[in-house]
Amino acid sequence: MRPALLLLTHRIPFPPNKGDKVRSYHLMRYLSARYRVFLGTFVDHPDDWRYVGDLSQWCVDHHVVRLDPGRAQLRSLGALLTGRPLTLHYYQDRGLGDWVTATVAREGIRQAVVFCSAMAQYAVDLPNMSVVVDFVDVDSAKWRQYAERRAWPWSWVFRREARTLLAYERRVAERAAAVTCVTQAECALFTNAAPESAGRVHAVPNGVDAAYFSPERSYPDPYHAHEAVVFTGAMDYWPNVDAVGWFAREVLPLLRRQRPALQFYVVGMNPAAEVLALADLPGVQVTGTVPDVRPYLAHARVVVAPLRVARGIQNKILEAMAMARPVVASAECASPIGAMVGEELVAAGDAKDFAGRVADLLADPAWASRVGERARARVLEDYAWDAQLSRLDTYLEVPAETDRESTTSWPTVRTGHAA
Repeated sequence: MRPALLLLTHRIPFPPNKGDKVRSYHLMRYLSARYRVFLGTFVDHPDDWRYVGDLSQWCVDHHVVRLDPGRAQLRSLGALLTGRPLTLHYYQDRGLGDWVTATVAREGIRQAVVFCSAMAQYAVDLPNMSVVVDFVDVDSAKWRQYAERRAWPWSWVFRREARTLLAYERRVAERAAAVTCVTQAECALFTNAAPESAGRVHAVPNGVDAAYFSPERSYPDPYHAHEAVVFTGAMDYWPNVDAVGWFAREVLPLLRRQRPALQFYVVGMNPAAEVLALADLPGVQVTGTVPDVRPYLAHARVVVAPLRVARGIQNKILEAMAMARPVVASAECASPIGAMVGEELVAAGDAKDFAGRVADLLADPAWASRVGERARARVLEDYAWDAQLSRLDTYLEVPAETDRESTTSWPTVRTGHAA
C-alpha cells in the first residue's frame, strides 16, 4: 500500500484556473500517484464549492474550510497587537488544526507537503513529521514590494508584514526537511535573508501542460478578426490589476496612435472595480471569466505580461509560450523563464519601450511567428510538470527530526481563533 501523506494548501487546488492553483493542482496530482493523500485546504470563493467533490479523484480524504475573505481580513488585524504576521491569522482555523492532528494520529502520517508558508503553521510543530514546505515565492519579499508602491498607512502595514513574515519563514525553514521555491533567484533571495537555511532551500520550477495548451488545435476567434493584444490572469490579484491599469493607460495609447483599431483584451476571473473601469478607455475590453482561455491566446497577435510587481515564474507566460504566441514581458517576469530574450521571449522596460516592442511584433508577423514557435520549443524542452516535480522525491525521503528546538516561540494554530 502506498504511504500516507498530508497535503496542505491555502486554496482548493482544483480547478487549476489561476496561478497558484495551477501549481498546487499539479502538485496534488503528482503526489496522488505516489501517496495516499490527505488534503487540508480552504475555499475562499463561492464558485469553488462545486469542485470539492472532485478532490476525491486525487485524495483519500479531505477537509475543506470555508474562508470568508472579509472576515479573515478583519481577524488578521488582531495580529497587529502581537509580533505575528497578519498572514498567519488570516489562514488560522481551529477546526483544520484539529483535523490535521486527528488524521496524522489515525493514519500514522510521517510526511507532509505544505503549499505556501502560511499553511506551515499546521505542520511544522507536529512530532516525527518530515515536512517539505513549498514557499513558491518568498511572500515576505512580495509584501516589501507592495509597501514600496502603496501610500501610508498601508505602506507601514505591508513593511511590518514583510518583517514579521520573514521571521516566520526563517523559523519554518529551520524546522522543515526542505523548502522549495519556484526559481533559483527566489531561493537566493531567501537564503540571503536566512543564510542558516541555505542547505535546505531548493528550486522546483513551474511547468505547463503543453498538450492542453497546444497550438495544433482549432479554436474559435473571440476577437472576430480584430487585431488584439491580450493579458490573462486572475483579475482580483493586485499585481495583475496594477499591470493592466498601467498598460491600458500608459502603453496602449502609444500603440493606438499607429494602429487605431488595436484592442487590448483583459481576460480573467473576478475583475476588480479598477479593472472593470478600464473598459471605459478606448480600445480596452474586459471579459471577466471565460470558459476557456485558449482561444484568447491562440488568436492574440501578441500576449503581454507587463507586471511591475512580480515574483517567480508566471504561469500566464508559460501558457502563452506553449500556445506558440509571442510574449512581451517586463524584465521582472522575463528573467526567471530562462528563455532567449529576443528569440523566444521579448523583454521590455518603460511604457515607450513596451509599446515599441509590441509594435515591432505587430508590424512583422514573420518575426512574431518565429518567436512563438521557439517559445513553444523552449516550453517542451524545459517545462514538463512531472519532470519539475520529481525533484520533490529526494526531499520527501529526508527523515523527520524528533527533537527540534527553535529560538522563536510561536503559538500553534490550535490555540487560535476559528475561521
